[in-house]
Amino acid sequence: MLPGVLPAPLPALPGSAAAPVTLPAAATLPAPVKLPAPGTAEQRPCSGGSGQGVIMRPDDANIAGNVHGGTILKMIEEAGAIISTRHCNSQAGEPCVAALARVERTDFLSPVCIGEVANVSAEITYTSRHSVEVQVNVMSENILTGAKKVTNKATLWYVPLSLKNVNKVLEVPPIQYARKEQEDEGKKRYEEQKLDRLETKQRNGDVIFPVINPEPHTVGYSQSSLIHLVGPSDCTLLGFVHGGVTMKLMDEVAGIVAARHCKTNIVTASVDAINFHEKIKKGSVITISGRMTFTSNKSMEIEVFVDADPFVDEPRERYRAVSAFFTYVSLSKEGKPLPVPQLLTETEDEKRRFEEGKGRYLQTKAKRQAQMQQAARQ
Repeated sequence: MLPGVLPAPLPALPGSAAAPVTLPAAATLPAPVKLPAPGTAEQRPCSGGSGQGVIMRPDDANIAGNVHGGTILKMIEEAGAIISTRHCNSQAGEPCVAALARVERTDFLSPVCIGEVANVSAEITYTSRHSVEVQVNVMSENILTGAKKVTNKATLWYVPLSLKNVNKVLEVPPIQYARKEQEDEGKKRYEEQKLDRLETKQRNGDVIFPVINPEPHTVGYSQSSLIHLVGPSDCTLLGFVHGGVTMKLMDEVAGIVAARHCKTNIVTASVDAINFHEKIKKGSVITISGRMTFTSNKSMEIEVFVDADPFVDEPRERYRAVSAFFTYVSLSKEGKPLPVPQLLTETEDEKRRFEEGKGRYLQTKAKRQAQMQQAARQ
């Protein structure tokens, strides 16, 4: 989907009424808005939301009928790209396309099932000089019963790249805040993610090597890789891969790792921050690699990274483009959580990664408990 273009109306399901799907008020589609022509002074409200509703089909889900986490991540990224590109072109200046730079931790609060409508809404919550923070919410709707539930909340960061020069980052039009505290809080989030991206990039040097005859439940037994040739349908107007396409491939690899380890139905529980270190150009061959780093009683942490080999126009050495940690849970046929087999670490590096993963797990658990206690007091 091109940034700034809303999806076409969906066809009616076989055997269903042809009435259009009604979106909830929070995800109502805005009236069509044309991007201002370069050099004009036309301007719109910058922080207004946008939304889309998509019915989930069998090819979006796993064998248990739960929609793939990668499918939801792709929808989230598309919504973020639309609203951020609109905003960055809302004032006179060089035309641009917003490129995904980072996705903050995203929790999958509830699964989306085949036949439900996923309503995605997006809102700009902060802008710095060269970046846009977008908050995206996903709500599932059972169109037979009318039941609705929030399934995902995500925060994404975009940077505007010039259509004339893809290496040129343009300035972002500022937004107006209802309260000064909102701007201060946004600036704090901006500085934190900027520091985290730098630290993540510095430690991204690992590679995954095949293991001969690995034992079950070891890192080598479940590690997986996927090789993908980047085609035109994967790319933006600038000829670089959509962030949503990359995230969907990463979730697919992480799911394979989790399934190999558990031998059960697995679903995405959360995604730690996804950092996009460098752009991936059309014609590149990308290798998406995943390995188990940590297991608790009921969850698995899987490290996934994407390496790119450019062959067209600009031959260069392989480079690390994206990295993230995915968390999966194991489910029974009835959808109940199952115990996760303990990960058997063998090398010093595996033991170190396990302890680092344990630290992230305990930190997230403590943060969640603090949020629950705060909500209980309110």
